Amino acid sequence: MPNQAIRYTDPAPRDPIPPHDLPFQLPVISVLVPLFEESEIATRLVRRLERLEYPRECLDICLVVEEDDACTRATLSKTDLPHWMRVIQVPPGAVKTKPRALNYAMDFARGSIIGVFDAEDAPAPRAMITVARAFHARCPEVACLQGRLDFYNSRSNWMSRCFTIEYATWFGVILPGLAKLGCAIPLGGTTLFFRRTALEQLGGWDAHNVTEDADLGMRLARYGFRADLVDTVTEEEANCRPWPWVKQRSRWIKGYAATYAVHMRKPRQLWRDLGPRKFWGFQLLFLGSLIQSALSPVLWSFWLMLFGLWHPLSAAMSLPLLIALQVTFALSGIATIAVSLIGVRSRKHRHLRGWVLTLPAYFPLATAAAYKGLWELIKKPFYWDKTDHGVFENDAAIQPIKGAALQVPLLRKALIPPLPLRPHPASDALQKRPRCDPEAP
Repeated sequence: MPNQAIRYTDPAPRDPIPPHDLPFQLPVISVLVPLFEESEIATRLVRRLERLEYPRECLDICLVVEEDDACTRATLSKTDLPHWMRVIQVPPGAVKTKPRALNYAMDFARGSIIGVFDAEDAPAPRAMITVARAFHARCPEVACLQGRLDFYNSRSNWMSRCFTIEYATWFGVILPGLAKLGCAIPLGGTTLFFRRTALEQLGGWDAHNVTEDADLGMRLARYGFRADLVDTVTEEEANCRPWPWVKQRSRWIKGYAATYAVHMRKPRQLWRDLGPRKFWGFQLLFLGSLIQSALSPVLWSFWLMLFGLWHPLSAAMSLPLLIALQVTFALSGIATIAVSLIGVRSRKHRHLRGWVLTLPAYFPLATAAAYKGLWELIKKPFYWDKTDHGVFENDAAIQPIKGAALQVPLLRKALIPPLPLRPHPASDALQKRPRCDPEAP
């Protein structure tokens, strides 16, 4: 298969990394952390990033803040930042989105690898060395590594448990399966690492897309690059209050719809860029997700017939068709439960197995989010419905690790071998933009 994925396992016990275990020169890794109105999380974020076990000479943490975000700037001004962390202020522009801030900040990053974390993230201490190893071991065609996301507040309430099951299934079953099938991987918005040369060749992020990660994953595939999975886990805060959850999910669905519309403007060109397998994978993942979320009430209505209740289509359906419908619904429900149980098979998530049966009560929230997102796609396509962070915190994730910077031998800095440049195969809608313009989409 053209795509190879790492199978996720339980994290191994932490131990020092001996010098002989790193037979390569460590690259400089720049990590971009966009912040916006983060009065509660900024200080905790700095403490979590200080846990990273990587030579400080090779680590470049960029805290990306909007110039007019007085709240976050005031919080950071009271925080004692180490010399390897710095604040980058993004000037005002036509839109105020995370991808626009990332585009601006990348011009100031000094690493050959560009990473992205979110404000509420608690990355694994050895995430950087894991990424460096993975890029060193892979061929230059692998332009991106996607880490696994998990939640540190999975026991907060019922919604956090269901959200954790959903993430465990997505990152532990669905994404590895897509990779093994040779499909393009839709990236997550955090714990992402790119070869800088590839990211610059793509022109960075689409500043007008509110799910810039999914769009970038497809553009990587259209350029002929690959995104692989890497065995590092970042914990973050589960959004487990109903209305904030709906707002966050509506942004994701709106971004999925925008991504699908942009890439399907020229279907024949997309077919040529992706090839048959990735093209149909794109249809199944993006269009299928949108249809499932938006039309779920219509599908749920057929359950009325399963219980012998009246349905507008009852008279139009023959008995064999009704039986086939019942079998299809039963099998789909069993498949959903089975895949979710596989997702929570690890020792850390075993306490969630009993909660898998409650997922049918959780999924309708996505339908409400779909209607909100599709309405915003028409009225406010570039509006970024921000998620509040710091509501459910885990202090265990911010305890300092003694000598974290010394766990890795201080090898001299070097660049990971650059990617060979290639002609642009995609449509004119994806042509590279000037990187110096902070307002470019």
